[in-house]
Amino acid sequence: MTVQHRNMEIEERHVEKRIDSSQVASTFIKYAAYVAITLGILYFLAQYVLPKF
Repeated sequence: MTVQHRNMEIEERHVEKRIDSSQVASTFIKYAAYVAITLGILYFLAQYVLPKF
């Protein structure tokens, strides 16, 4: 029984992933708005709701 070795050419591909800076900026603004709204709600609760108890 003989084992045949195949001579295969392997092609290397380097794929560069490009990041769209406008998409990164809009995502940052979206999450910054989420954080600002959350902090605003927590501030409102701490200043106006909790002292009434």
